[in-house]
Amino acid sequence: MSNESSSTPSSSAALATSARTVDLPAALLPLLAARDLDAPLAWCAGMPVSGRTYLSDVAWLAAGLAARMLAGGPVINLCNDRYAFAVALGAALVRGQPSLLPPDARPDTLERLRRSHGDLVALTDEPSLEMHGLPRVLVPFGAAGVGGAKVSTVGEGIAPDAPVPGIPAGLHAVSLLTSGSTGVPQPHAKTWTTLCGDVAAAVGRLARYVGRPSLDELTLVATVPVQHSYGLESSALLALLGGAAFDSGRPFFPADIAAALASVPRPRALVTTPFHLKTLLLSGIALPAVDLILSATAPLSPQLAAQAEAAMDGVLVEIYGSTESGQVAARRPTVGEVWENFGEIRVRAEAVVDASRVS
Repeated sequence: MSNESSSTPSSSAALATSARTVDLPAALLPLLAARDLDAPLAWCAGMPVSGRTYLSDVAWLAAGLAARMLAGGPVINLCNDRYAFAVALGAALVRGQPSLLPPDARPDTLERLRRSHGDLVALTDEPSLEMHGLPRVLVPFGAAGVGGAKVSTVGEGIAPDAPVPGIPAGLHAVSLLTSGSTGVPQPHAKTWTTLCGDVAAAVGRLARYVGRPSLDELTLVATVPVQHSYGLESSALLALLGGAAFDSGRPFFPADIAAALASVPRPRALVTTPFHLKTLLLSGIALPAVDLILSATAPLSPQLAAQAEAAMDGVLVEIYGSTESGQVAARRPTVGEVWENFGEIRVRAEAVVDASRVS
């Protein structure tokens, strides 16, 4: 990837990250799950980006962050390009910094984050994005990087046999904001071990739905923003921790979705919502074959599910979850109404005291 930024770190400052997976202490979990690091981890504007290049880009950006701020404090990840987002997330993780994932960059959203977290640095792949006084670090990677597509095929700054970095299992990795459907959006913190566990619980079930032993070689095209809990878990993290690959874009219009799907190899998956799915099918645009269709965020009718499976010759899986819980269950609406949980789930009731009624 291109190494353009507002501040260029020296090569000696680059963190050692890498191309081979080694056994890690129990207190550490890898940034990348075991995979062929020369195989595509992402596709940017139709060009493959390997896991090896990703680790190099993470090391380069982490060194740039080290020159701008102390380790430990949170960063705001505002990257729209999915690959740029993944690089920014990885760089923050290897430095021990949590990433705040707001749903937008409106002045009131950023001000609320600044009031609750103090000094912050925003990571963005859009040089023209208004930061409303927040310092920024440009993330010049992905198809939406500085100056347009910035894709290279050779990683820089790391030894070819350096190990994949280990992330402390209990590290506060991200804070997602709830939808706000029941009031002001609330931040919900997740540790790295929670995110790893959520993805691990889903991988086997999703692979079984498409009749594969794993998600290796499956490429994900997502219409949902990566800052959303569903978009995070079912695109970027399903690749980093689940063995899949992802397209860096976020297609919205039907023609763009069809083009994005056609630009990546099979097996491929579409990560979307009932709204996008209905709009896509009503457009009448010819769609390439899709092996797996994931849908979440709203109820999906069996009729729409059947139409999607027929149009794309794939298996549609509906995901159930929330910002607080992550993805917890799945079902095939064309097969039945019963949800199958991802791993073990425990539910408990807690009494809530209304402080306004306590005298």
